[in-house]
Amino acid sequence: MKEINKHSRRLTQDESQPASQAMLYAVGLTDEDMQKAQVGIVSTGYDGNPCNMHLNRLKDEVKIECKIADLVGLGFNTIGVSDGISMGTSGMNYSLVSRDIIADSIETVMNAQSYDALIAIVGCDKNMPGAVMSMLRLNRPSIMMYGGTIASGNYKGKKLNIVSAFEALGQKVAGEIEEDEYREIIKRSIPGAGACGGMYTANTMASAIECMGFSLPYNSSIPAENPNKLSESERHAVAIKNLLEQDLKPLDIISKKSIENAIALVNALGGSTNAVLHFLAIAHAADIDFTLEDFQRVSDKTPLIADLKPSGKYLMEDVHGIGGTPAIMKYLLDGGYLHGDCMTVTGKTLAENLADVVSIEFEDQDVIFPTDKALKTSGNIQILYGNLASEGAVAKISGNEGLLFEGKAVVYDGEQAANTGISNGEVEKGDVVVIRYVGPKGGPGMPEMLKPTSLIMGAGLGKSVALITDGRFSGGTHGFVVGHITPEAQSGGTIGLLKTGDIIRISAEDNTINVLISEEELAQRKLVWVAKKPTHTKGVLYKYAKTVSSASKGCVTDEF
Repeated sequence: MKEINKHSRRLTQDESQPASQAMLYAVGLTDEDMQKAQVGIVSTGYDGNPCNMHLNRLKDEVKIECKIADLVGLGFNTIGVSDGISMGTSGMNYSLVSRDIIADSIETVMNAQSYDALIAIVGCDKNMPGAVMSMLRLNRPSIMMYGGTIASGNYKGKKLNIVSAFEALGQKVAGEIEEDEYREIIKRSIPGAGACGGMYTANTMASAIECMGFSLPYNSSIPAENPNKLSESERHAVAIKNLLEQDLKPLDIISKKSIENAIALVNALGGSTNAVLHFLAIAHAADIDFTLEDFQRVSDKTPLIADLKPSGKYLMEDVHGIGGTPAIMKYLLDGGYLHGDCMTVTGKTLAENLADVVSIEFEDQDVIFPTDKALKTSGNIQILYGNLASEGAVAKISGNEGLLFEGKAVVYDGEQAANTGISNGEVEKGDVVVIRYVGPKGGPGMPEMLKPTSLIMGAGLGKSVALITDGRFSGGTHGFVVGHITPEAQSGGTIGLLKTGDIIRISAEDNTINVLISEEELAQRKLVWVAKKPTHTKGVLYKYAKTVSSASKGCVTDEF
């Protein structure tokens, strides 16, 4: 066996650290164990969320496999927030905040305990970027292990998922379905463990991080309740030992090219706009210069080839059925859309990992299309600029919504006011719903606007109403939507100066977003504008609002 460079050596062999040694003996380590590498196995598992409820079981399996691999696995936990439960409530303000708490807490335990390596077992959306951010700060051999996607629900022969529940509410409000049918959809939407089933944020980030090289091949597409998910534990123990022996660390793996690979896959799959926030933050943690312009550059040259929810009809379980994420990556690599020379956590390059992967058969399935029949010739992630977003905004354009929208603004300060207004029929065809003061500072926490967009969809207005916000969107959102508008309202951005009745023009043809009033009028409004009083004056949301960067910089909290 190759010699392993152990950070924990000072705890296990330094005679000046008797208390450390005593404590390690107390948890059951033997003299032989004291010579072994210590692997921190962190889980974001907790009982109250299907995305995460099975992760501690995976953690226990990984710990057993680490022992078999002659390593010492030491488990610990960090937090998680269920977006599905907090959506549409004040709890959603804590969702994005949890990403940075996860990164901070993993960094804290790993450094305080001097563990040699890290395996992070994660489920819901913010778990994954938080784990990867900590890996890059620590720069010790590390692997991310995704808990997997959920199985689809079923009602009257129709596949259901988490967004079905939100859209059913809109249908009920619009009088299209009765209470009994609504309740049945709610009960059947989520049948068990796993993260939300479409190409929403969890599956987007899991797939992209695999493509970036930080998780093992197939990890992102094996469903949570598939028998192969438990057997992945052995693969992860063997892989972390290999990384320790090679002393291959995260900063040896990540590069601008590997982030480009991740973003190319996001666009090819029709992934979540949240990927923009998270990969900006990941790049920041790695000190890599990656900006909104880089997202647009990659999107421009990457075709949308996946017919996946929320804009399409298939789920992540269907991706698994046609060969998994590696099959799609192989097709993109062969087409010149990925950099094959990027290193990965297997100790091999991306091209080497994909060499023996079975190619996609396009004749037998319509989940993934060949590039000559792409659903859209460029990616779905588009970066917009204009007098409404001088520092940028992010749109998710699948092609189904059209490329141009111009309409009258209906302005709401906050999500709850918007939900009430939409439900009361205040929004009509041709309107542009504006939800402001929900940015990273103004929210605070930049909550997701899935409930308002689902109410719009459920009311049958999805193709005739646009929505813009300085907040963000769930990966389950679809329709003509623009988020991450910067500067945000709380920071004096133009979105805070809008009035109901203003005409807003959004163009995905030249990637612009403007309010059609004069600069003189905007300047006059700016003179009388006053920032909204903070909604939190202590605690984690207060600290977040004081330290968080803008959305155009990834909402990081360690750059101020």
